[in-house]
Amino acid sequence: MTTSNATHDPQLRSWVASANQAGCDFPIQNLPFGRFRPAGSAEAFRIGVAIGDQVLDLKATGLIHTDDMNVLMAKAPAERQALRAAISAGLTEGSAEAGEWAKLLLAQSAVEMTVPCRIGDYTDFYTSVHHATTIGKQFRPDNPLLPNYKWVPIGYHGRSSSIGVSGSSFKRPRGQTKAPDAEVPSLGPSKRLDYELELGWFIGQGNAQGDAIDMDRAESHLFGVALFNDWSARDIQGWEYQPLGPFLSKNFASTLSPWMVTMEALAPFRAPFERASGDPQPLPYLDSSANRAQGALSITLEVLLQTAKMREAGEAPVRLSGTNTTRAAYWTPAQLVAHHTVNGCNLQPGDLLGSGTLSGPNADEAGSLMELTGNGKQPVVLPNGERRSFLEDGDTLILRGWCEREGAVRIGLGEVSGTVEAAG
Repeated sequence: MTTSNATHDPQLRSWVASANQAGCDFPIQNLPFGRFRPAGSAEAFRIGVAIGDQVLDLKATGLIHTDDMNVLMAKAPAERQALRAAISAGLTEGSAEAGEWAKLLLAQSAVEMTVPCRIGDYTDFYTSVHHATTIGKQFRPDNPLLPNYKWVPIGYHGRSSSIGVSGSSFKRPRGQTKAPDAEVPSLGPSKRLDYELELGWFIGQGNAQGDAIDMDRAESHLFGVALFNDWSARDIQGWEYQPLGPFLSKNFASTLSPWMVTMEALAPFRAPFERASGDPQPLPYLDSSANRAQGALSITLEVLLQTAKMREAGEAPVRLSGTNTTRAAYWTPAQLVAHHTVNGCNLQPGDLLGSGTLSGPNADEAGSLMELTGNGKQPVVLPNGERRSFLEDGDTLILRGWCEREGAVRIGLGEVSGTVEAAG
């Protein structure tokens, strides 16, 4: 596991002034990667590093020789750490590179971002026991938490082709639903559209088919993390999900934040992996001393909503809920990698592992409207008087995330937003 080093020094300051402002998501201690191009251009997307409110064109610095993010992600951890150190040194106040690199900066407000890398395969996990229990009560009131949950990191294979970047909009999905009092199902737009507060973990180096990744190596195969909203049509989900799980209720759209915060940047925000008293301990292939000591990561998350009416009135988004991964996640990122490959499955650079909805133990920590509103029975009342049981056309949903602790500089994951359009 990556440990703190000189690049995390709280005393480091950048010659990019905006990176030194209190509360900045992208100080010099962060240095996340993304793909950008000048707004309004037809240029190819290239690799950038966020610093303050700017983007540094990484290839133009000469530190890398590719515009292919997946190639960069496939490099060995030692090479990635050396690159981080070189970027940090060049952006540090008083560096010899400051004069030349200043010419390679573009304002984030002047660029167009795309998904951070080519996503070959996407697996969505189910790592919050609180979410699993609450949702289980809605779909299976007699047996909400299935017996395998606390033994197996549950996941299903999603669809990467419908993953978009922050700021995207999507049409309300259509599909089969069946009302409790209906004799037969019907086809139409979803009436119970929901969001899911998630993190997306990106694979760096892959593994050969048949080569399981053990816990001692698992984190070395992770490149970084982004905010992730896996939109869900709950009424379609309720009709289709048994016996094989979600299908059309999930694959119509998912939205990612544009910046990948690296595992190296997250080093100061590690936490012990602990199980509640009475819960089973992981099987040996999902256990290691390092994972127990610091396999969890402390990331604060929040959900905000802006309706079309609020937007027209110039009103800011309102906070719906928030939690922290140490309260919400039942499995660590390393355990997801180890379980995904224990059967010999081969992961590839750019593969995405969704955390599943991250909900904490309290009602105000719900990571979805289905939980927050009791399956729509207790609508959220917004400050302007509007009510929401599920998302309506024109709604913009925003996820934000950051890491902070005493003795370390706060770093952010930025935000991911998406807007619901009327069904096509």
